[in-house]
Amino acid sequence: MKTSAALLRRAAAAPRPVEIALLASVFVVAACGLVYELAAGALASYLLGDSVLQFSTIIGSYLFAMGVGSYLSRFFERQLPAHFLRIELLVALAGGALPAVLFLANAYLPGSFRLLLYGMVFVVGALVGLEIPLVMRILRRNVALKDLVSQVLTFDYLGALAVSVAFPLVLVPQLGLIRTGLLFGLMNAAVALWALWIFRHVLPHPRVHAGACVAVLATLGAGFAGADHITRFAEDKFYQDGVVFSASSPYQRIVVTNGKAGHRLFLNGNLQFAERDEYRYHEALVHPAMAAHGAPRKVAVLGGGDGMAVREILKYPGVESVTLVELDPAMTRLFTAQPTLARLNAGSLSSPKVKIVNTDAFQWLDQSDDTFDVIVVDFPDPTNFSIGKLYSNSFYALLDRRLAASGYAVVQTTSPLVARQSFWTVVQTIESVGLIATPYHAHVPSFGEWGFVIASHRPWRLPQALPAGLRFLDLASLPLLFDFPLDMARVPAEVNRLSNQVLVKTYEQEWGKVVAH
Repeated sequence: MKTSAALLRRAAAAPRPVEIALLASVFVVAACGLVYELAAGALASYLLGDSVLQFSTIIGSYLFAMGVGSYLSRFFERQLPAHFLRIELLVALAGGALPAVLFLANAYLPGSFRLLLYGMVFVVGALVGLEIPLVMRILRRNVALKDLVSQVLTFDYLGALAVSVAFPLVLVPQLGLIRTGLLFGLMNAAVALWALWIFRHVLPHPRVHAGACVAVLATLGAGFAGADHITRFAEDKFYQDGVVFSASSPYQRIVVTNGKAGHRLFLNGNLQFAERDEYRYHEALVHPAMAAHGAPRKVAVLGGGDGMAVREILKYPGVESVTLVELDPAMTRLFTAQPTLARLNAGSLSSPKVKIVNTDAFQWLDQSDDTFDVIVVDFPDPTNFSIGKLYSNSFYALLDRRLAASGYAVVQTTSPLVARQSFWTVVQTIESVGLIATPYHAHVPSFGEWGFVIASHRPWRLPQALPAGLRFLDLASLPLLFDFPLDMARVPAEVNRLSNQVLVKTYEQEWGKVVAH
């Protein structure tokens, strides 16, 4: 008798198929909810800049909305399975479509983008906040409270962990943001379909619910199949010229267009070069330092994954090796393997003299033991804190250690006309680590007046010769680059430190005024 009683107790304690299915749904629900949150944060940082600010505000708004949803769940008293199914379908539609809708809004309704962004984040967050409380209330009829809370939270956190790892490493690089959102919308809809099957005997109007499930699955499936068309439709409008290549890497959105100005490269929506005048930028970036050195043999390029700076460096026959340190392998692959883009850099990345290292430049400088005759620093502008660290005194102190005693480093340094304070902040920061800073500027039509700084242990001197075949620089005009008129002359500036990132704040203020006008 005792044995039979024990068996009955264990059988009663064993989870039923309905409970297992609902707990599995919690895993999927948590994964989907986090994907929508990460997608909104990634899109905001791509399109609005300053990834720290955007992710912080998106996450805060999303969590607040989840709290609102959890509070509202108390007002759902009857037909909980039906409410759960409907909410799943709404989350599937709103969350799954979120990246596609925001991409289109950025292209066609740029003035309404922020309002739509935070509106959709709030709606999706509130709906996600409703899901877990409803599941717990459905399960509590058959599961003890302590086991219920433990099981639901365990599956919730496991789902979040799985997505947090997969999102940057697998989902975005392989599917892109639009398809990732739609895929997880389909998963939410699949949970609704599963709930329809589990609760088919207690749901009111099961055929209506079945029709809703099929309609949502068909809508999201069509969107998933046509995701490339949605992306092209939005990006062709946003970039004006036709998009010939686009990809989302774990680090950035890469877009190459082709139009009247030739090919243009955009990273996270910011122009990096235009084919018709990039030679002005890259000649100004490379040759004042390379030619002044006289006989550079070992050269490093930090950033510059498009290979244009390397192309200019290889015009010096005495160069024996070029180490290109580029964080994003998608960039170096694209400009090595894509024939049209490889033509722009003259196949420089395939040169036997060039070694490509895909890693963080800050860490590479810290861990490397090499010294270089010339170091070319060609990072994007400091639009966020992750890039701003590459313009800090800590970074320039590492640069100092890797620069040969007679060497020169050159840093691209935004516009001294538009972002005057930012430009001289970089100069001040370079000088703060004991390097001599020699600022100069050049006019690049696609960017306007653009600035550079040579950093060295010895004073910079005018070169005696330049490579043949340059289209912009010559010995007669080179000294003019180092003359600053009154509206670009030096102004007092702070040192950009990792602890304050004053450059990012100043940069946003100065370029924000231009955008506002």
